Order: sequence, then C-alpha cells, then structure tokens
Amino acid sequence: MSLVALDKLIPGQRRGLMLVMSSPSGAGKTSISRAVLQDERELAMSVSVTTRPQRPGEVDGRDYHFIDTPTFERMAADDELLEHARVYKHSYGTPKKPVFDALQAGKDVLFDIDWQGAQQMREAAGVDMVGIFILPPSTDELERRLRTRAQDSEEVLRYRLTQIANDVTHWPEYDYVLINNDLGESVRTVRAILTAERVRRKRQPALTDFVEQFRIPAADR
Repeated sequence: MSLVALDKLIPGQRRGLMLVMSSPSGAGKTSISRAVLQDERELAMSVSVTTRPQRPGEVDGRDYHFIDTPTFERMAADDELLEHARVYKHSYGTPKKPVFDALQAGKDVLFDIDWQGAQQMREAAGVDMVGIFILPPSTDELERRLRTRAQDSEEVLRYRLTQIANDVTHWPEYDYVLINNDLGESVRTVRAILTAERVRRKRQPALTDFVEQFRIPAADR
C-alpha cells in the first residue's frame, strides 16, 4: 500500500519517494546524507527521535529530536512513528506526520536509519521506498573511522564493532549497495540514483493523461 494516494496528487505532479540509507555505524551514511541534501532542493531530511544522549556538535531538531524514554514509548504506543527500533541500547524512531506531509506535496524524504527501521519502512511504503545500503571499504577502515570521530567510549565502540557481522548480512534487502571508498564519489552516485528514481514511470501517474494528447489528431486539437 502506497503512502501517497494517486487521487491526492495534482495534475503533472510526481509521487514523492522515500530514500532510505543504511549502513554499519561509521560507514559514512550520515556524511553522505548531509552532502546530498546540500545540492538537492526537492529533498528533505527526516529527523528521527532518539533516546540516546546528544553528542558534541549535534543540534537538537537537526540531527535528531532528543527525547526521554517515556516520551518515546508514548509516541510508539500512539502510533505516531512510521518505524522504530532499538539500536546499540537506545531507541530510534521516525515521526509519521512530517513524512506524510512531504510525500503528499510531491517532495522526497531522506532517511538515515538502520536495517531494522528499513524493514518496517519497506512494509509501510512499498514502491515509494528506495533503499541504499552503504558499506565501508574494510573492517580496518571502519574501526579507524569510529576511533577518529571519538564520540563513543571504548565499551560502546567495541560493541558497535561486534554488531557489524550482523548488520552487513542485510545488504540483499536493499535496491542498491554502495561501497564508500570516497565521499565525493559516493555522493555523486547517490544523486545519480535519486535522479533516475524520480523519473521512473510508476512515480509519474499523470503521464497517462499527458501522453493522451499525442493520440489526438492535429485537426481535432
């Protein structure tokens, strides 16, 4: 079932899509997401809610909506979340309303979520979702990136590394798989995917009426 009803679209408007990017922690999906957003005016970032502590440099409302556990549990119970999951001992979720509003307006929404959230999103969104799974060049490079950003304790870092083996097994569930060797090249690849997906026939329901004009003889126009 699509999140965007065809009869709700104005003539000529395409259906918005949900661009979901997932990866093991440290593979680069957040850096890629931010770079893509800078160049794509028709793309908006879905800001998740989370119960994890705010990291240095993060901005509430831009990176995440940082909330407490009781608030998160209430949102989940009231069906206000499109998806939610427990990741690395903290809860994450996607508020429904901003996503629905954007898609109804024919806008695209970018999601930086893990594989658990992506599975739930696929069930809810169907053809409106485009999934990209991002892999690091190697486990050594992944560990180097995690240590370089220095945002987690040694215990948390070790835990994240042990989860990689499980996280990477979910790559076949995505439409595209990208090995992030170079940030610039990865950003260009994601933008190319986005451009191609926007012109898919299924995202342009008004094409039937548009093409019909070419079947009318010139004398009858």
